[in-house]
Order: sequence, then structure tokens, then C-alpha cells
Amino acid sequence: MSISFVIHSLEIPLVRPFRTSFGSQSVRDVVLVEAVSDNGVSGWGECVTMAWPGYSAEYTRGAVNVMRDFLIPTLAPLVGESAADSTPAPDSVRAALAVMQGNPMAKSAVETALLDLWLKERNLSLGEFLGAVRDRVDCGVSVGIPSSIEDLIQEVGQYVEQGYRRIKLKVEPGWDLDALRAVRNEWPGVPLQVDANQAYRRSDAEHLARFDEFDLLLIEQPLPEDDILGHKLISSVVSTPICLDESILSVDSAEGAIEFGATTIVNIKPGRVGGFLSARDIHDLCVEKEIPVWCGGMLETGVGRAANIALAALPGFTLPGDTSASSRYYKEDVTEPFVLDNGQLAVPTGPGIGIEPIAANLAEMSTATERVDV
Repeated sequence: MSISFVIHSLEIPLVRPFRTSFGSQSVRDVVLVEAVSDNGVSGWGECVTMAWPGYSAEYTRGAVNVMRDFLIPTLAPLVGESAADSTPAPDSVRAALAVMQGNPMAKSAVETALLDLWLKERNLSLGEFLGAVRDRVDCGVSVGIPSSIEDLIQEVGQYVEQGYRRIKLKVEPGWDLDALRAVRNEWPGVPLQVDANQAYRRSDAEHLARFDEFDLLLIEQPLPEDDILGHKLISSVVSTPICLDESILSVDSAEGAIEFGATTIVNIKPGRVGGFLSARDIHDLCVEKEIPVWCGGMLETGVGRAANIALAALPGFTLPGDTSASSRYYKEDVTEPFVLDNGQLAVPTGPGIGIEPIAANLAEMSTATERVDV
């Protein structure tokens, strides 16, 4: 068997700039990986890197280079050994990619493209494969850092009116207490949480404790990702539950953080942990440890969103995730849009991830394509 990989680079404007503690985006640099079998069937995966290495060490151009020059060629022996009518099995793909260090977002994109193809060959949906127990998932929404409190209230009001079941505010030093107070005063009962994206330090523990008055679901990743001890220390000062995101890179890192007492809630992002197999492993660990989980978002297009929704339908995902409607980020998506219905999105039921790019949209948004045959 042979498989051709096509790396699609796209540019898609956001409906509004999205600013966090590590930077701002107004255009999303998207990378989609397409794995095409001998019979012309395509599997798709999305790489969730950003254009610059601000959120993580991975960045978009570097991820493309890693996929083209290392990850995809590494799979050549595995593809060559596969039966003529079968894509390599998911576990074997993960094992083959594991010989390369790091680069979980790039690995996730390649692994997901092949997983999508493998599932299509068996007429299985990703939800069925992962163990989904729901056909709809509750949706939250992430609100970036706007230019004023007035803009914040206007934006949050739109999302509340649209029916989102949880609001998440991005915060940083200098943009936290006043923003929280304004939103909580306006909507006393709305489920609310915050995401610091590593913006605070251990010395901010007493300040973070002031968040307790706002009845938050959780504080997400207040400290740097490598400061596991710091997260444990501030949890003794802050009553609001501490949730880890960037610190969760594997099932081992999740288990270590849980056993150490650094977190009581886990945000699972498939791109951060190297793919959906690892994401499922972390979910299973958290279920065993009775740790609630939810599915984070990385401004995905419909390709990544479809897969995330399938993951969020697993039984341990008991909190609304960042699996927002397509219109939250894009006026026009590369796929058919996901539309919010009573605060929920439907889990795709078609084979694989259950969705593919619209050819015309893909062509219009494309900035480059690179083909790699194995």
C-alpha cells in the first residue's frame, strides 16, 4: 500500500481579534494534513500550532517542516508493511511517531489524518472508536482580552444570548478582578471560569485568592507549565479549583500532577498531548482517579472541531468544553459550519471524523500545498 500526504497551509480571518496573555491573533494560520489512500479516499487532521512560538515551542512553519521532513517519512516502513487495502493501525502509527522527540501538535495532525482514513475503511465514526456515550455535547465559549470592560460586556452578552452553557474569560495581571466583577455583576448565575495561560507567578497567590469571591468553576493554568509545585502551593491559598492545561502533555504528566496534588480538574487538548489516542488515555486515567475533564480548544476549523466534539462525548467529560460553534471564530469555515443548538453541538456520526473540507473553500483559503509520498 502507498499513501500520499498533502500538507495544506491556509489563512482564515477571525471574526474578531483574539487576544490572550501571550499574544493576539486576527488571522488564523491553519495547517491541514490530508492522507490519501490508493483508492482515493482522504483522511484529515488539523495542526493547532500558532504562527509564532508564544503559546508553545511548536509553531506553524516549524511544524510543517517537521511533518514533511521527519514525521511522514518515518511512517514509510509502516505503510509499506500494511496490507494492500488497509491503512496502518492507530497504535502502530502512534508508536512509529514516538521515536521522534516532542512536536505533539505536528504528531497529532499526522496521526489524526491516518486515524480518519483507517476509520473510514471500517465505516466507523471517531466517536464510536473512542467510546463516546453522548450524541450531543455541552458547549462553552472562550472570551479573549478586549480593549475595554464595555467591549467585554457586549461580547459576553452575545454569547449568553446565544445559549452557551459556560463562559471562560482570558485573564492576565492588570486584566482580571475588574473584568470578573463586571461580568459577575451582570450575570450572577452564569457558569464562569478563567484562563490565565501561565500569566501569573507563585508570588501572585494572594491576588489569585481574590478570584474566590466570583464563584468560579475553576482557574485554568495560572502558573508556567513546568511549575507543578507552584500549582500545588497556590491551591492551599486559593479555594477555587485549579485546572491544568499547558502542563498536561501526556498521560504520565497528568498522573504526576494529579498524584502530587497540583490539580483537581484537567483540560485535555489532543494537539497538546500528541493525538486522540493519548487524549483518550488521559481521559481514562482521570475517570479512574475521579478527576473531571473537559475538552479545550485551539481555534480549530471544522476539521479539528469535529474530532474534538467526538472526544468530548466520552463519559468523563463532565464540564462544558471550548467546542464552540464555527461562527465564534470564523465567518466562513473550511468545512460546513457547526451550529449551536440550545447550547450544544451534535457529535458527528459519519465515518472517521465525520466531516471534510469543502473543496472550493479549501482552494480559496489555501496559501500553499506540499505533497509527500510514502
